[in-house]
Amino acid sequence: MTNRDAIASALDALRLHKLRSALTMLGIIIGVAAVIAMVAVGGGAREQVVAQIRSLGSNLLVVTPGNVTAGGVRMGSGAASTLTDDDAAAIMAEVPGVQVTAPNMRGTGQIVAGGMNWASAVFGVDSGWFEARDWDVELGRAFEPEEIARGAQVVILGQTVARNLFGGIDPVGQELRIRNVPMRIIGVMSRKGQTTWGQDQDDVAFVPLNTARQRVLGRNQANARAVGSIYVKVKDGENMSLVEDEVKTLVRQRHRLQPGQEDDFSIRNLADIAATREASARTLAILLAAVAGVSLAVGGIGIMNIMLVSVTERTREIGLRLALGARQWDILRQFLFEATGLAAIGGLIGVIIGVSAAYIISNAAGWPLLVEPASIVIAVVFSGLVGVFFGWYPALRASKLDPIEALRHT
Repeated sequence: MTNRDAIASALDALRLHKLRSALTMLGIIIGVAAVIAMVAVGGGAREQVVAQIRSLGSNLLVVTPGNVTAGGVRMGSGAASTLTDDDAAAIMAEVPGVQVTAPNMRGTGQIVAGGMNWASAVFGVDSGWFEARDWDVELGRAFEPEEIARGAQVVILGQTVARNLFGGIDPVGQELRIRNVPMRIIGVMSRKGQTTWGQDQDDVAFVPLNTARQRVLGRNQANARAVGSIYVKVKDGENMSLVEDEVKTLVRQRHRLQPGQEDDFSIRNLADIAATREASARTLAILLAAVAGVSLAVGGIGIMNIMLVSVTERTREIGLRLALGARQWDILRQFLFEATGLAAIGGLIGVIIGVSAAYIISNAAGWPLLVEPASIVIAVVFSGLVGVFFGWYPALRASKLDPIEALRHT
């Protein structure tokens, strides 16, 4: 018997028991579909997380004011005005691994342009902000050093604000008011998208830091040079943790904190946040892989069970073939092809279902769809190997039947 004859015979046997074959393949279908969906959706989710982390700026440390204690009550992070422009300048000058620092302050305000108005976040920034955030001006230009130094009444809009105030019209050169302070628009930022916590980063207006202090957001009464936070961009190739420790040591020295005294500031390392989210994604992937593995194992056991039933049902057929000159290898090969065929067909159906499920989930979640061709090939090959593994014993048992005893079987 040739391989072609064995394959044809195996397919005929599967066609004779369509419902049984379909139910047998169900475990393989679910397992392979889970593998494909896991890889596609997991990859898309990781890509989305990486893109959102990247949108905050790469190699970024965020230094924020610390807590203050009043009457034994801790007021929480950010309650104290402990960071200043001078801290940012010192970090830039004295920490070798730092590329740029960006002191800033944040508030909210009603923005009015003509007959339109929009409530948005208002940031006071200096020239280092856009470099630290890896954020470019798409229309117009960025702030000039002279405008930052004198507190010029100019503004750069995020795309959400520009769209809501001006629609499709180019706003560069137009006038608006922020908290009733007249401003001239000099630029519109490129699209940044949402953060990992769902905040629209494009719903923002940027003004020079001194403008924010003097006219828009107001000075801090306790410290006129106080800032809301300092963004620290670390040079490529530098050790983020080492630079973080150096920044922490320097700021503690500048704030004259004694050994053992609590920091009056905090530092967030966005690389650590990315690593934590990546670890969460890996944990989810491992969980889904375990589910897929169990489904494939159950499917394989189902194949073994059905093949053993098939051997019992076809004992006389096997005996007749052996009596007519078929070799043990021919019987072994035929039943092995049946088991492998069940698993491989189930694997192909599982691929179709898995890709469809991944497409639906990605669309619903707004994630990119990343279906790796390698994962499809691996899933189908692995399902075939499951068929070989679990079909080997029934096939071997069929091939070792005694022809005379098999012909007597009723």
